[in-house]
Amino acid sequence: MPFRFASLGSGSRGNATVIEAGETRVLVDCGFAAREFLGRCEHLGLDPTGLSAILVTHEHGDHMRGVGAVARRLDLPVWMTHGTRQAADFGRLPDLRLFSSHGGDLTIGGLRITPVAVPHDAREPTQFVFEHAGTRLGMLTDIGSITPRVVAAFDGVDALLLECNHDVDMLASGPYPPSLQARVGGQYGHLNNAQAADFLRRIDHGRLRHLVGAHLSEKNNSPERVLAALGAVSEGLDDCLSLLLQDQASGWFPITA
Repeated sequence: MPFRFASLGSGSRGNATVIEAGETRVLVDCGFAAREFLGRCEHLGLDPTGLSAILVTHEHGDHMRGVGAVARRLDLPVWMTHGTRQAADFGRLPDLRLFSSHGGDLTIGGLRITPVAVPHDAREPTQFVFEHAGTRLGMLTDIGSITPRVVAAFDGVDALLLECNHDVDMLASGPYPPSLQARVGGQYGHLNNAQAADFLRRIDHGRLRHLVGAHLSEKNNSPERVLAALGAVSEGLDDCLSLLLQDQASGWFPITA
């Protein structure tokens, strides 16, 4: 059965990713209002009524803005950590499933999902490793620093969606006030390009079929700097490297046929 993923948009103004494994389709986050989310689905050629569930990483608006409205409109179960539920008002949800970021694996249809706790300035943020038929997809954004647990969880994945939020020099000379620069660049903020490259060096990346840079800052980064940082890790990565954009859906990234 096919295993693939696609982004409906990635960045500080909204994030949403679709993971598909056979008949199972999981929406990870919905940082877009319902109408915009549906328009982005149409652009991708995705029928949203075929979604199986929504999985929420944390409570920041660029990840949860449309979760409640989309869940109610499509009558979808919503999975999130206990901390995320306590930190934000999602309104009435048709079917709420709570889990711990330090707990065991989740199963949604044909997907086995491993929650991975991450350092970020939210109540109980988590990222995920998805497994289908022995193949693994890692999703790692909104993380300020790399922990040993993160390295162990993402080691040897077959595809990786990886945060490359900012370039250190561009952040320092950019338009953000010092307090926001400190938040973004801190241990509970967002990965910079050099951190993302260092993370790749710490994991076994030899199986990667897709390496997708995500959550790029529109003011404090550039595609050219991301490509240079990640491409320098090893020669083979150039062939599988892509970047996500804020204002448009990506195509599908097939992991298995």
